[in-house]
Amino acid sequence: MSEKNRDGKRTARERLAVEREKQKSAERRRRTLIVAASVVCVLGLATVVGVLAANSGKDSGSTKAGPVVAPSGASGKDSLAIQVGKDSAKPTLTVWEDFRCPACQAFETAYRSTLHELTDSGQLKVQYHLVTIIDGNLGGSGSKRAANAAACAQDAGKFRDFHDVLYENQPKETDDAYASNAKLIELAGKVSGLDTPAFQKCVNSGTHDSWVVKSAAAFQAGGFTGTPTVLFDGKNIYADQTMTPAKLKQLVQAANKG
Repeated sequence: MSEKNRDGKRTARERLAVEREKQKSAERRRRTLIVAASVVCVLGLATVVGVLAANSGKDSGSTKAGPVVAPSGASGKDSLAIQVGKDSAKPTLTVWEDFRCPACQAFETAYRSTLHELTDSGQLKVQYHLVTIIDGNLGGSGSKRAANAAACAQDAGKFRDFHDVLYENQPKETDDAYASNAKLIELAGKVSGLDTPAFQKCVNSGTHDSWVVKSAAAFQAGGFTGTPTVLFDGKNIYADQTMTPAKLKQLVQAANKG
């Protein structure tokens, strides 16, 4: 073999090694981002008992809770889950999220494309449960207002798209921007066909407020303490710091083969 060919192969191997290291570094940064952020959205130990339901029930402009109205197509126990994906999918991913929670945003940023791929292909169904930890910890009503708006989007068959828009435009954790119904309706304009009079009425009247309160209470009753809480067929996989989108895809594929 000529010296030139040896140099060429060596250079190719070096480029491949550099590219692999870049990929490993990117994956490490994603895991670090998610793990670091996840410590933020945790129920304060001093205020665990009662504070979640109490705060999530407070809202400017409302004096009492109305009837529990589940969004269209809600599933699971007490109709507290909004499902994305086909019923026929074998494995189920259960996700408890707060729209004000930066750790939830980090999870969505890292896993969104994988979850879309798996649900669109019928390999996985995801059941979202909406909670209000940040309202309880920092005050305000943005978690609740955003959750109600997302439930209104579910009524219109636009939950996933609006859910993604809310995380893509998430304000800083201390900024209760989502307490504004006008802001939520403005963001609905980013989802084709969502900003309708029916959606606006649902958001402004807090149609699903009591449903959100019930969902938040179920989160507390379940013994969960932080968001996102991510369960794969009942097993908490988010606590596994080695979990990645690629590893989740492998779990899903293995479940479908079984």
